[in-house]
Amino acid sequence: MIDPLVDWAGFALAVLLVEVTPGPNMAWLVTLTLSEGRGAGLKAVAGVALGLAVNAALSVIAASLILAQGPALTTAVSVLAAAMMVWLALEAWRDAGESSPTATPRRSGERHALAGFAINVLNPKSALFLITVMPQFVADGRPTMEQGLVLGAVSVGIATAIHGALVLAAEHARVALMAESRARIVRRVLALAMLGVAAWFLTKAFA
Repeated sequence: MIDPLVDWAGFALAVLLVEVTPGPNMAWLVTLTLSEGRGAGLKAVAGVALGLAVNAALSVIAASLILAQGPALTTAVSVLAAAMMVWLALEAWRDAGESSPTATPRRSGERHALAGFAINVLNPKSALFLITVMPQFVADGRPTMEQGLVLGAVSVGIATAIHGALVLAAEHARVALMAESRARIVRRVLALAMLGVAAWFLTKAFA
């Protein structure tokens, strides 16, 4: 049964905006697949997905502990969520070079899955995004453990679907995502969308 207290579509859209912005995972998976084949890319996707899943579970536990402290912290989390989206928007707008293949980790053989896991389980950006943004899509701003875990699963599912699609169409994805002229336009459109989400979070915080 779908929980009516959760804005699933809104949360999915926020996650999608972040995940489709070219970044380290995308660049690594695309270049890895092009250089070592689809098998290597899919192993890396599995590792990334597992790392994100563990990261999400830990983030849900942290969010539950933080939000249980009272309404003042709930407002603070909304402000932090807005700040998080502004930060991501500025990163996308500046095109700071995160999508460069030379800036991403490279491993060989069976270590691709382990590398993907390690990079993402320790990724503070993923954790902070889920901790701050997830409560904005729950009616009272305090997701239960069950709601949090399902939202975390939605986030990981969207990310994995995008990563898998990149691997399965790596050559075309590289043309679309790595070309400088196109990447700049994509990043800036997404940056403006993220700023709109940040403004909405601030409105919620002080409503």
